[in-house]
Amino acid sequence: MNCAYYVLFRVPCFVPSLIVPCFKARVPKILVPARPTCVLCRASCLTETCSCRAVPVLCHVPPGPLATFSCGTQPPCRHLLLAISPAAKKGVYGRVLCNRNYVAKDINFGVGARAAMLQGVSEVAEAVKVTMGPKGRNVIIEKSIGNPKVTKDGVTVARSIEFRDKAKDVGANLVKQVAGATNKAAGDGTTCATVLTQAILTEGCKSVAAGVNVMDLRSGIKMAIDAVISDLKSRAQMISTPEEITQVASISANGEREIGELLARAMEKVGKEGVITVVDGNTMVNELEVVGGMKLARGYISPYFVTDPKTQKCELENPLILIYDKKISDMNSLVGLLELAVEKNRALLIVAEDVERDALAMLILNKHHAGVKVCAIKAPGFGDNRRANLDDLAILTGGEIISEDRGLTLDKVKEEMLGTAKKVTVSVDDTIVLHGGGDKKLIEERCEELRTATGKSAATFDREKAQERLSKLTGGVAVFKVGGASEVEVGERKDRVTDALNATRAAVEEGIVPGGGVALLYATKALENLKTENEDQRRGIHIIQNALKAPTLTIASNAGFDGSTIIGKLLEQDDVNFGFDAAKGVCAAFAKTGEYVDMVKAGIIDPLKVVRTALADAASVSLLFTTTEATVLVNSDDKNKPPSRVPNMDSLGY
Repeated sequence: MNCAYYVLFRVPCFVPSLIVPCFKARVPKILVPARPTCVLCRASCLTETCSCRAVPVLCHVPPGPLATFSCGTQPPCRHLLLAISPAAKKGVYGRVLCNRNYVAKDINFGVGARAAMLQGVSEVAEAVKVTMGPKGRNVIIEKSIGNPKVTKDGVTVARSIEFRDKAKDVGANLVKQVAGATNKAAGDGTTCATVLTQAILTEGCKSVAAGVNVMDLRSGIKMAIDAVISDLKSRAQMISTPEEITQVASISANGEREIGELLARAMEKVGKEGVITVVDGNTMVNELEVVGGMKLARGYISPYFVTDPKTQKCELENPLILIYDKKISDMNSLVGLLELAVEKNRALLIVAEDVERDALAMLILNKHHAGVKVCAIKAPGFGDNRRANLDDLAILTGGEIISEDRGLTLDKVKEEMLGTAKKVTVSVDDTIVLHGGGDKKLIEERCEELRTATGKSAATFDREKAQERLSKLTGGVAVFKVGGASEVEVGERKDRVTDALNATRAAVEEGIVPGGGVALLYATKALENLKTENEDQRRGIHIIQNALKAPTLTIASNAGFDGSTIIGKLLEQDDVNFGFDAAKGVCAAFAKTGEYVDMVKAGIIDPLKVVRTALADAASVSLLFTTTEATVLVNSDDKNKPPSRVPNMDSLGY
């Protein structure tokens, strides 16, 4: 009887892009067949292709010459190569090496490297540019999944652009970085930042190619940026009235005053620190829903607590509020609380991790048969966030958290440990606590702690949660429901509402400057007397002077006017609030006769934070680009490029 041996095929380390499954089950022994057979798919390794394509592959191999041995398309085992003839070895190695993906790199230097990347920058900027100003156009973006997206948001347009040419794609990614940084810091102004980036880069690359000392050029640009930002801060005006907030929001929403009015009303209701959420609506028109007091994202545990069958809500007037950080399952622990509520003739709201079994049954029974007004909800949040929310609720209502960590149990609860509120409304999804009975001084101290935490937190999630908790303690929550006739229209309008909201917050935070690009335009006068050490630094200042004219030029061009003529007329006079209203013009002929107004009085204003951030981010990336002398790029040959296993997240809406 011929002996046989079993070989475990292992994949050589130089074969990429293979997923190795984990075989935890023991592979049983198999009788020796006439030919070697794949254990997984039973295909003959000598004559057939292994269809399972799994690795590792366990093959049953008889003794004898293995000159033609191969397990389908999988690489052969190194242990078996000793038994293969030299000619067969060469063929096997050739098949393996042809699938190896060495990544080649292209290295470019000097003017050619910068010019290739600048082409990508310019093409992205031209696509983003068309959305700028009150008469900017829309951009339609095809998505690999779902419907096309229609938008006027600069950062959305920039993120959607990719180039097959690697050098152009690197330049496009630089613009995406500028737009993303501006959007993260200010929430608006991404189009302005892109336009400034293109203007600075174009002039900077020309100067470097002409032989200007790049380090002196860099120093001149930095000097100019610092001088412009100082000039903008000196001319900023703080805002506070609803009309001023409406003007800022309307301009950012491309002149739609309805959006500005709704946002101003929302900010008036919930305060400057309140949370304003933008969601998709279900109607044709925009709607605003304002929720005062503290809103907890938890509804009643059982529908038997409902007091109003028509609205399916439980409303409690002047209730006692128990705050417990554990589950309640023992009904005897609640007897004393129910007796206290009956004795005081007051309703009872229980906030706990959960109320289970006998305890829940007893509460429902007492509500329906004894007439006790009671309701139980789960504590909002999870983990540390849940404990923080309970602390906020305790401070707002003037109660204490009943916790075993503090040596308190439900049997020891007294009336002074319970919180109070004028009214509590509980629905199936949420709970609203109005006019809590907590100490105003303690609430203000808690708010100050949350403001400090918001400023120091580096994580976006923690910062958003702290801001949300702060709004619940100070004002409330407003929900802006965006309406529209179609999903595409709602998406386009939602982008504008989000930009308007971010611009409004930025304006309240740092103040406003005249809009329409004239704030940057008049800042060029502050650079005229700036002292420099040499001509190369002076050239850097001159680059910034020309770049600051680009936003006004783009807005006028998108409206159909001659931007150069408008800029020349504006620079002839000394009123820094004097500007051109592109929204009221009809044709280019009007640019010669009128439509020049006081931008602040006309309500054409921009937040200082947006303008300042756009300029600083554009200059930062432009300086890095201008001082680049070499690029190392992946070869654009796609012949041996394996397909990506990771989907494009931008096409999925992330």
